[in-house]
Amino acid sequence: MGKNLFQKVWEKHLVRELPSGQSQLFIGLHLIHEVTSPQAFAMIRELGLKVAYPDRTYATCDHIIPTDGRERPFADSMAEEMMQAIEANTKEFGIKFFNPESGAQGVVHIVGPEQGLTQPGMTVACGDSHTATHGAFGAIAFGIGTSQVRDVLATQTMTISPFKVRKIEIKGRLGEMVTSKDVILHVIRRLGVNGGLGYAYEFCGEAVKNMSMEARMTLCNMAIEGGARVGYINPDEVTFEYLKGRPYAPKGEEFEKRREYWKSIASDADAEYDDVVVFDAAEIEPMVTWGINPEQGIGISESIPAPVNETMKEALEYMKFGAGDKMEGKKIDVCFIGSCTNGRIEDFRLAAKYLKGRKVASHVRALAVPGSYEVKALAEKEGLDTVFREAGFEWREPGCSMCLAMNPDRLKGDQISASTSNRNFKGRQGSSTGRTLLVSPVMAAAAAVEGCIADCRKTFGGVK
Repeated sequence: MGKNLFQKVWEKHLVRELPSGQSQLFIGLHLIHEVTSPQAFAMIRELGLKVAYPDRTYATCDHIIPTDGRERPFADSMAEEMMQAIEANTKEFGIKFFNPESGAQGVVHIVGPEQGLTQPGMTVACGDSHTATHGAFGAIAFGIGTSQVRDVLATQTMTISPFKVRKIEIKGRLGEMVTSKDVILHVIRRLGVNGGLGYAYEFCGEAVKNMSMEARMTLCNMAIEGGARVGYINPDEVTFEYLKGRPYAPKGEEFEKRREYWKSIASDADAEYDDVVVFDAAEIEPMVTWGINPEQGIGISESIPAPVNETMKEALEYMKFGAGDKMEGKKIDVCFIGSCTNGRIEDFRLAAKYLKGRKVASHVRALAVPGSYEVKALAEKEGLDTVFREAGFEWREPGCSMCLAMNPDRLKGDQISASTSNRNFKGRQGSSTGRTLLVSPVMAAAAAVEGCIADCRKTFGGVK
C-alpha cells in the first residue's frame, strides 16, 4: 500500500520519536515576522544559545507596519519597538531580513513563496496560524507559537504529534466567478471550524488541479480556519512552473534534479487516508459569511439559516442580522482587498478586471493593499493601481492592513466590511463592534461597486 505526501514528508524529517509519543521534526524553512519573534529571540539570548541554522530562517515585517506610509519612527510606539527588535535580532543572529528597503518586504506567507523559499517536500514553520498556506507547494507547514519559534531558532527542530490525513476531493469544474476562496469557505461550512482538528487536509480533485498556484495558496491558507493545522496539495507541473526562476529556487540542472524528487514525494495512487470527503464543484457558488466564524457562511443565493445553537444566536445578535435574511443587499461601509489569503497579484488582476470603468459606491471606503512589494510593483507595471484608484480605492503599501487590528487600518464602530481576509471573529478588524463578511476578491469588488453585498455574477455578468 502506498503512502500519502504527509506521511512521506514526515518520515523524511523525523529526527526521533520521543518518550511522550510525540515526534521531533527537522524544520527545513523557518519564517519569522516582527510580532511573534522578539520574545523567542530574548529567550535564546537568556539561555546563551545561538540560532542553529541562520541560513534556514528568513524574516519580514507585516502585521504592524503601516500601509499608508513608511516614515520612521512609526506613530505607534509599540509598532516601532517591534520593528527595531526584528532589525536588531536579525542583524545580531545573521538572519536575512526582507525589510521595506529590500524591495521584497510583504506578508510572510506571500514573501516566502514568491522568493522561491517554499518548495515541495519541505517542512515549514512560522509563528503565524496561516502558515498552512505553504502547503500549496506540497510542503508540510505548521503555524507555531512563540515558545516553538524559540525551539526552532535554537535547534531547527520542533516537537509535535503526528496528524491523521483527510483527503478532500473537489470533483468537477468550478462555475463562473467561483474561486478557491469560495471553495474553502464551502468546505469549512460543511465540515465545521473544528472539523479538521487532529487532521492534515490533502486537497485534490479536478477543480484543485485546475487552480493556479496563487489560488491553491488561498485554499491551503484557510485550512487552519477549518481546524486543520496543515493543508496541502500534491506538487505538479503548475507548482514547478511557478518555482522556476524564483530567487531562492534551484537553478539549471539542480532544478531538474529537484523536480524528480518533488514528484516522488507526491501521494501515491494507492495511498491510504484516515478519511475521504468528496465535494461537487458544481454545487459551490460565490460565498459570503454572515456570522462570527468562517463556518457561518452561505452561498450568495441562500438565506441565513435559523439558529440551532448558542453560537449561531450569538452571531446573529452581534452581526445584527436575522434568520432567513438574504446577504445579498446588505449594506457595507468598507471593502478590503488584501491579506495573506487574497493579497496576491492574481487577486488584484481579478478584481481590476471587473472594476475597470466602474466606481466604488459613494458611502464605501475601499482599500487595495498588495501583499508584498513584488505584488505592488507588478500591479503598477500592469496599470492595475490606476484601475483601483480611478474606481475610488485607496492603493496602499504592502502589509497585513485591515485583516487584523495591529496597524492603523481599522474599522470604526459597527461598520460592516466586505473583506478578502480569513477571519470574521468579533472585533477582528479593530473595532469591538465592527463586523466582517468574508468574500472572494471578485465578490469584494462587486460589493464595493454596489455598496452592498451582491452576487458578482449579476453585477459583472458579461464582462470578458
